[in-house]
Order: sequence, then C-alpha cells, then structure tokens
Amino acid sequence: MAFDIDMIKKVYDRYSTRVDAARKATGKPLTLTEKILYAHLSEGDAKKAFERGTDYVDFAPDRVAMQDATAQMALLQFMQAGRPQVAVPSTVHCDHLIQAKVGATTDLNTAVDVNREVYDFLSSVSDKYGIGFWKAGAGIIHQVVLENYAFPGGMMIGTDSHTPNAGGLGMVAIGVGGADACDVMAGLPWELKFPKLLGVKLTGKLSGWSSAKDVILRVAGILTVKGGTGFIVEYFGEGARSLSATGKATICNMGAEIGATTSIFGYDEKAGVYLRGTKRADIADLADAVAEHLTGDDEVYANPEQYFDQVIEINLDELEPHVNGPFTPDLAWPISKFAQAVKENNWPAILEVGLIGSCTNSSYEDITRSASIAQQAVDKNLTTKAEFTITPGSEQVRYTVDRDGYLDTFAKMGGVVLANACGPCIGQWARHTDDPTRKNSIITSFNRNFAKRQDGNPNTHAFVASPEIVTAFAIAGDLTFNPLTDTLTNANGEQVKLDEPQGIEMPINGYAVEDAGYQAPAEDGSQVQVIVSPESSRLQLLAPFAQWEGTDLSGLKLLIKAKGKCTTDHISMAGPWLKFRGHLNNISNNMLIGAINYFNNTADSVKNQLTGEYGPVPATQRDYKAAGIGTIVVGDENYGEGSSREHAAMEPRHLGVRVILVKSFARIHETNLKKQGMLGITFADPNDYDKIQEDDIFDIVGLTSFAPGKQLTVVLHHSNGTTESFQVNHTYNAQQIEWFKAGGALNIIRKQMAS
Repeated sequence: MAFDIDMIKKVYDRYSTRVDAARKATGKPLTLTEKILYAHLSEGDAKKAFERGTDYVDFAPDRVAMQDATAQMALLQFMQAGRPQVAVPSTVHCDHLIQAKVGATTDLNTAVDVNREVYDFLSSVSDKYGIGFWKAGAGIIHQVVLENYAFPGGMMIGTDSHTPNAGGLGMVAIGVGGADACDVMAGLPWELKFPKLLGVKLTGKLSGWSSAKDVILRVAGILTVKGGTGFIVEYFGEGARSLSATGKATICNMGAEIGATTSIFGYDEKAGVYLRGTKRADIADLADAVAEHLTGDDEVYANPEQYFDQVIEINLDELEPHVNGPFTPDLAWPISKFAQAVKENNWPAILEVGLIGSCTNSSYEDITRSASIAQQAVDKNLTTKAEFTITPGSEQVRYTVDRDGYLDTFAKMGGVVLANACGPCIGQWARHTDDPTRKNSIITSFNRNFAKRQDGNPNTHAFVASPEIVTAFAIAGDLTFNPLTDTLTNANGEQVKLDEPQGIEMPINGYAVEDAGYQAPAEDGSQVQVIVSPESSRLQLLAPFAQWEGTDLSGLKLLIKAKGKCTTDHISMAGPWLKFRGHLNNISNNMLIGAINYFNNTADSVKNQLTGEYGPVPATQRDYKAAGIGTIVVGDENYGEGSSREHAAMEPRHLGVRVILVKSFARIHETNLKKQGMLGITFADPNDYDKIQEDDIFDIVGLTSFAPGKQLTVVLHHSNGTTESFQVNHTYNAQQIEWFKAGGALNIIRKQMAS
C-alpha cells in the first residue's frame, strides 16, 4: 500500500465537486493546472475566478518534502511555531551532505560520520513532529518522492527548486523556501500568486538518440532562464502521452531552469504503469476512477491558444539531441551544430569528465539507455577517454540496476558509481584535477551548469545533455564528436560507430530493494528531546528577527551593486558551505561572495565606507551591523535565480541588510525575502540602476504609507553633495506587508500559535 493512502482518498473524493465548482466560477473549460489549483483552494469550493498573474491565492497543499540542507532551517523555524505535530504529511531526505570523492560506499560512510550531528538532529526532530525520515543513502529527494509520494492531481511544496520533478506524475509540485514549508506544516494556508499558464504541445514521438531530456533543453533554449517566470508549464498532446513517467519527470525537473513555478503532465497510461510498477496500484486505481479530472478538458487541448497565455509546439519526430551550455542551462545547441559552436567559441574540446544521474536523469530507463552505449564501448573495443561517473537517484534504482547487471557494464567501461545523493550536481564533488587553473570541459546529465556550480572552478565549462549523449562524449573524450554521424578509432585501429541507445522503461523483473532507507516517525513524539548544543558549529537555534521600526529607512549604505547574473549560488554558495546550513551565523560568512561587484568587476571585494578599504562582502557587512548602519544590495535582472535556498534571503537579513533593489526577481527568492521581513523592490525604470554610485547613501521613502500597488521612492545622496530620486515598484500584498512590519512571517505564526 502507498504512503498516506487515506489522505489521497480524501483528495480524490472531493475532486468532482471541486472541479465542477471551478468550471462554474470561471465559466469555461479548464486546463489540468487550473483543475488542480482550484481543487486545492484553502477556502474549499471555488467562489470566483482568479486573475492569472495578479491575484494572490491561499492554497492547502497535500504534503511537504524537505532535503537535509534546507530541512535544517525549515525545521528550526517550525520548532518555534508551537505545534506538537505537522499538520500535513511531511518528509525529510538526506541527500545533499554526501560529498562525491572516492565511490559510493566510502563516501557514504564518511558522510554519516562527518554529518552525524546534523543527521541526529533531523532524525530526532522528525521523530518528534511526525515526519517521515529518509536516511543518508536512501536517494535524492525528487527521485524518492516520485517513487513513493507523488500522485496525479495532488499538490506538494518542497524546500528545493527541483520539487517540480513530481509533475511527471501529474502533481502540482512547487519549490519554496523553508518559511513556506513551515507555514504549511503548521496548518496555515500557503499563498501563491495565481500563475499564468504556458502550454507546450508535443506532437510526434521520440526516436533514436533523442530523449525526454532534449525536450526541456529545447524549451530552455526557446524561453531562456527567465521566460517561464510566473508561469506553470503544462505539457499535452500525443507526444506527451508517448513519454514515460520518468521522462516526463526529467522535463518537469528542469522547468526550474526556465524560472517556471512548476511544470506538469496529465495522468495517462504511462503514469498508471509507473504507479503500478512502484507498488502503488491502489493509487492507480483511485486515479483511474477520476481520470477525467486529471487531465485538461478536451476543448482546451483542441484550441490551446484560447486557454493558455502562451503556447509552444514541438514536434518530437524532428527533435534533435541537444547540448546546452556552457555556464547557463538555456544556451541550447542541437547536436548537429554543437561541434561548430565549440570550435567558433574556442571552448575546450577535450572532455575531462562525463557525469550521469542526479535527480534529473537517474531513472531505470535513463540508466539502461546509457548502459547500452557503455556496453558498445566494451563490445567494440573502445577505450573511454574521459572520467565517467554514475549517480543513482535512489537505493531502489541502484539496487535494481545492480541486480540487472548494468553497474557491471559501467565498471567495464571505466565508470565509477557514486552514492545515491546529489553529489557533483550541487558542488559536493572533490574533483581530481592536476591543474585547476586550466580551462576545461565537463558534460553532465544534471540540470544546472552555472559557473563554479559543480566543482567550484570558474575555468570549468559545464555542458548539459541526456545520459546517453554524455556517455558517448565520455567514450570519445571530444566535444566535437557527433555520436549520430561520426566514427571512433578502437584499440585495433578500426573505425567504429555507436549504435542508437536502447532503453527499458520499467524493469522486466520489477523493482527490488533490501533497505530503502526509510524511518517512520515515533508514534508518540511528545517525549522525544531535540537537543541543539550551544557550542555547535553546525546547528544554531533561531532568534526572531526584529520588527520594522515604523519609519522610512534612511542613511543606508551600499553594500554591493551586483553586476550581471546573480543566482542563489552567488548569494549563498553550496559545496563546502552546505555543512553550515543549520547555523545561520556561520553560513552568513558566504553571503554574496560569488556576486560580481559592478565597480571593480571582482567577486567578494566591496568598498567599506567606514574605512575606505576594500574587503570581503560578509566582513564588510558585519562592520556595518556592528556600527548600527543599515545597508542596501542592488542587483540586475532575475536576481536570485536558481535554487530555492532561503539562506540567500536569511543571511542578508541576519547581517543587517535592509533592502534588496533589483531590476527583477526570480519568483522563489522574492517570496523568501518577503517571508523573512526583508524589503525587496524593483526599479520602475531599469535604467535607474546606472545612477547608483559606489559611495551613495540611500533613503527609502513611503514606508509609513506602505500599501499594495503603491510605489516607494529611493533618494540617492551622492558623495559630491548632490541628490536625485526615482520611483521603485513592489509586489507586496496586504498580508505580505504585515510580514514586513512584523519582522517576518514566522513572528506572526508564533503569535497566532501562542494565542
């Protein structure tokens, strides 16, 4: 039987009523996205239609999922909420703190030893509050959720930006910060601006070297890293129905790379097969009974332009394999044009490492398609030229592919199997290199390839492709090789060509596992003690942030004017810093160290206006905080793109930054700032960004009459004695303004629970 089956039954029991109410309220046929959103309104049956991209709406998600790096801060916040147990089914997954260095067994044992304090904390806090706990080695959160918790028509939030992976099984699954998770676990409504809808019609059918990965690589090339901001992406059409459930999950997973709120496919035969194959036939039976509500209405898909805000069409018959990068996941190259791009841009053609797996591409189907290429290297006497690593997505997948011989295949072609964890995908990789200053290339089947993302090396050119394309490139060791057309020289001097990959969608003998790694919570958690040592460098109990003082902000100094792309990796790096995710003060020492200072084109070097000297960003901000001086951070477009990590919002708040002023925000980061009581504002005229000078003093005027839709004013006091001002916008609604005034949403929750 599936987890939480009683909850799922309740969701399906109300579906017909909720969808009928939504049709009546909107007066039109419904997309799948609308059906799920309206079926999860906190108020119950829909009373009115909501305006896309404008109305803030309260929802009641069915469940919460957290990974270990973000769960620490989420649960430290939840501990202050005053509830004896979580209000909805919730899980913690230990997948981020395992560093890939030697191989699966050694790396996992090292992680368990090094992170014992954090794992013990997460285990005990899960026990106490009724949270399911997945131990280190159980697998990556999104693959484990897909195998165990995702269900068609459900709604889930997760403290990781790739939570939308569950959209492969027809679930609206949205990445959020820990404060949002805290709200839902505390039984409060979850607020989201009603999204716009982007339809992607898939026609035809994939064949040959093309895979589901290439669908999202193509979409990323069309929409760019911010083209999906504010949208839920809904895939439909004959091509969508032809894709496996795990292939759909790959596409939804990487929807985070276009800024989409989430992505989703409708329930179909492939989804049913996957549910039954992962021992959830009970859910498949329930879904079959309400199948008409688990896909968009026929009228919608017949005339999508009338029901979606934007529509894209992709013919899978014509879709080439793609390689995206370097340095950004939306620089898309069809394989037929990639070699020329490598040459024209002078990117390093010699491939040093190929890496497959991660939460994005670690299904049984992915592994078998990749292994079919690896087996050819053995059979055709080819020597693998690049290092090659495999990261299974879960212990269930790892055990099953090992049973079926595929890990042996990888070993024969020189591959190294890493632990069932995020590993290199998030910078948890002790890469072996003889010269870190050398420009070099790697290729992965992961989702992100920002500079320094995988190995911390700015000289690494990281590219993204499907697992089978990555495997072929690793064998060739050359990025100008096209596996569809080119030949390789084997050990006998013969020219050989790789055949098309062959994969198996579901294991013929079914999935198997000895120990999946799950720990159920204590039946009675009231006596469980959660202890955090005051001497710990890894964990720190939280103190409430101060409430707004009730006045306009004046005398703010500029901490940094960030230039160009500033992702959450730039604001709060991962990699070695992951060990401090439960200690706000210690992790704040990485605040904005990756951002490029506009005035000197250098990272982690800003002018301290108290001393006139240049120094690290965190140390400079600590000087301002000690002097009681507020500061402002100025940024460019799509500020906060990437991971959902709320540390990127909490660190500036903790160190005394008062305002983030940018050209535009990424969705999750903007929400995280609001939740923490930070003022996040945008230039009304983006050209005003150019007016900011290094020694400026800032006033923010209009806060005493702070109201939805009402602009604020920024006054600049230049060092030459002149002043100028300009208008700025914000997206705060009435409730979010109360978060700001209270010093953060958690302060309000605490008061509500206390009363």
